[in-house]
Amino acid sequence: MTTILDPTDERVPVRRSLAPRPESIAGPVALLDITKPRGNVLIARIEEQLRERLPGVEFRHYNKPTFTKPAPEDLRRKIAEECAFVIEALAD
Repeated sequence: MTTILDPTDERVPVRRSLAPRPESIAGPVALLDITKPRGNVLIARIEEQLRERLPGVEFRHYNKPTFTKPAPEDLRRKIAEECAFVIEALAD
């Protein structure tokens, strides 16, 4: 069983479930740096490990303008149009 932790207000918890997982990864993978300190280091390490496991998969890098707000609509649209998967990570 997987437990999903939500860092938002839990006075009224929201039930969430995992999205269905694909059989394989094909198509470009977006690596989204939310621009928190050292997030770029984490993204680079994730890419390094995934390249070993997924030879031939293309990775594309994107950056949010600020970590304090959701990604702008145009950036989300661009990623959705260009990539089949998204990995968003942060490190503090």
